[in-house]
Amino acid sequence: MSYETAQAELGLRELFDLTGQLAVVTGGGRGIGRAIAEALAACGAMVAICGRSLPALEETVAAIRARGRNAVALRMDVVSEEEVTQARERLLAQFEGIDILVNNAGIDPHYASLEKTSTADWNQIIETNLTGVFRCCQLLGGTMLPRRRGAIINISSIAGHVGLKRQAPYCASKGGVEQLTKALAYDWAEFGIRVNAIAYGFIKTDLTAAMVGHEHIAPRLLSRIPLGRFGQTSEVAGAAVFLASPAASYITGQSLAVDGGWTAT
Repeated sequence: MSYETAQAELGLRELFDLTGQLAVVTGGGRGIGRAIAEALAACGAMVAICGRSLPALEETVAAIRARGRNAVALRMDVVSEEEVTQARERLLAQFEGIDILVNNAGIDPHYASLEKTSTADWNQIIETNLTGVFRCCQLLGGTMLPRRRGAIINISSIAGHVGLKRQAPYCASKGGVEQLTKALAYDWAEFGIRVNAIAYGFIKTDLTAAMVGHEHIAPRLLSRIPLGRFGQTSEVAGAAVFLASPAASYITGQSLAVDGGWTAT
């Protein structure tokens, strides 16, 4: 390998180096959130993993530390303004500031046609999936303003781009996340803060195992995915690392679809 090639490769690695940065990942105890937390840590970030289940968070922290990386667990429900505020104060008391915020916490769709959807079901999904993102952007992401730098990644869904059958509240919540991402990117660009979204498709997790393994549902879904397979959590995590890193320094207000081509059809 020539000196020039070695220097070019070193520069490329630096584009994805998150050493010295504090990344906060909500809903990081399992599934996609855990994969994102582990990937950010692998790239050098100190990761604060937040969620409602402390045992799951601590399991993720242990896995990260076993690889020689750094992470802490914080019990926090995005629905509670008090809990988000308390998490913010704990983080700022321990660290210089938040550099990366991944708003991953959310709840799954309530499968019912709109006429059979209760107001309680609607409110629960909107409060968690949309208002929870707003709350974390405001209370956690807002700490980036005085430092005039930072990256926020809102985990959305293809449901924010296309309609999905019997999932009106979920689609509404994710559509809101998409527009919140654009508006906030516009507002905070002057502070050097980038705000983007990841709209993932059908990803293999513990929560989707029954669906992606179903003899009738799985083939129907796969017929809509040009790549012909379900995604892996690591593929969403890779997109998150990219959007958090210097490699994406000129990208803001965008939604990156990690969906095997679903929204391209």
